[in-house]
Amino acid sequence: RPVAMDLGVYQLRHFSISFLSSLLGTDNSSLRLDSRITMVSNVLIRVVFLFQDLVKSHLMYAVREEVEVLKEQIKELIEKNSQLEQENTLLKTLASPEQLAQFQAQLQTGSPPSSQTQGTTQQPSQPATQGSGPSA
Repeated sequence: RPVAMDLGVYQLRHFSISFLSSLLGTDNSSLRLDSRITMVSNVLIRVVFLFQDLVKSHLMYAVREEVEVLKEQIKELIEKNSQLEQENTLLKTLASPEQLAQFQAQLQTGSPPSSQTQGTTQQPSQPATQGSGPSA
């Protein structure tokens, strides 16, 4: 898209220069000069509006593209969140009350899981892995 915008800017600039050159001509009468200045002002106003429309259309295109990307990211995050919630629920149902209490204590202290805790949590999670395979 930047190439198209550059081409549009070039065309508008070329048009403006050639039009202004033809309007200014060689006649020096003040009446004609005033009318030419008015015409040039009107042309410049139109050129400014054309530039504004060109920039607006490119910005709108870029915004639409970004919105589509963000919608896709939101969709993926919602799906991942749902999957993690299901996994969390399954793990809570398979964990023993002692394991849950140990986990809660670790969360409160901010300490990493110990090797003994990891060994005990792996045993119940093996059926969970087998059980969650067909449901995924």
